Amino acid sequence: MSIPFTKMHGCGNDYIYINCFEHPIDHPEQLSRVISDRHFGIGGDGIVLICPSDVADAKMRMFNIDGSEGKMCGNAIRCVAKYVYDHNIATKETLEIDTLSGIKIIELHVENGKMVSATVDMGSPILDPSTIPVLVEDQEVLINYSLLIEDTSYSITTVSMGNPHCVIFSDDIESINLPITGPKFEHHPMFPESVNTEFIQIENRNTLHMRVWERGSGETLACGTGACAAVVAAVLNGHCDKDTDIVVKLRGGDLIIRYTDDSVYMTGPATKVFDGIIESIS
Repeated sequence: MSIPFTKMHGCGNDYIYINCFEHPIDHPEQLSRVISDRHFGIGGDGIVLICPSDVADAKMRMFNIDGSEGKMCGNAIRCVAKYVYDHNIATKETLEIDTLSGIKIIELHVENGKMVSATVDMGSPILDPSTIPVLVEDQEVLINYSLLIEDTSYSITTVSMGNPHCVIFSDDIESINLPITGPKFEHHPMFPESVNTEFIQIENRNTLHMRVWERGSGETLACGTGACAAVVAAVLNGHCDKDTDIVVKLRGGDLIIRYTDDSVYMTGPATKVFDGIIESIS
C-alpha cells in the first residue's frame, strides 16, 4: 500500500506527516522507526499522524525515531495546524487540536491563504514532581535542585509541559558533549518515564540560548515544549520575568515564549518542505 506524506518542520524540528483522514496507519511505531532514518528512510525526528477527532478539529499523534509515542510536541502541533488549514480540513484561523496532553488552541497567522506561523496556548506548566513525573521524596517543586550524575553535580529545574523536562543553566552550552551527557539524564532512574533535557545559556532577561536532548530522538534542532519549559524555569530561577516575550534561540531558529499567570504561549513558524509517497515498507 502506498502512503502519501508531507515533510514539514518547525525551526528544524522535522517530522513526516501523514493524513489519517484519508490513510489510516495500523502500526505507526514500526513505520516511524523505518522511515525516520536519515540514511535509509525519508529522514526526520519521527512521524506525526493527523487524525479525525470527535472533540477537536483534528487529533495529533506523534512518534519518535525509536517508535515511542510522545504526548505533545510544540513544533509539530504548529505544522499540524498548517496542514489542517492549508488542506481545508478546517478553514478557521483559530484551531483546536486534540493531543495526549489535552486539546490545544492555536491562533494561526495567515499570509496569501497559507499559514506561516502560529501562537499555541500550551497550557499551564506542571511543577509537581509526582505528576511530571520525578521520583523524589518530600519536594513540592524542584527548582535549582542538586542532582549528582556520576561525578558531576547539576542544578536542575523540572517542569512538565504535557511531557517531562529537566532544565539546566550553563555558562557555555556549546561545550557540552550532548550525545554523552543527554542520555545520562534521559535514562536516569529519577525519571521513570525518561526525560527531555534542556541546556540553557542566558544572554539577557529577554533572550535565552538552548540546546536540547529529546527522549527517544536524541539532540534535535528545536523543541517547542522544551523552549516553554526553559522559560518557565528561567522565571522560577529569577533569570527572566513573567508576562514578557522571551526569545529562545535554538539551533533551528527562534521561538517566542510568554509565561503568564494563566498559561504559556508559544509563537513560531511552520514550514512545508515537500510532498512524497511511501511505496513500500521493508
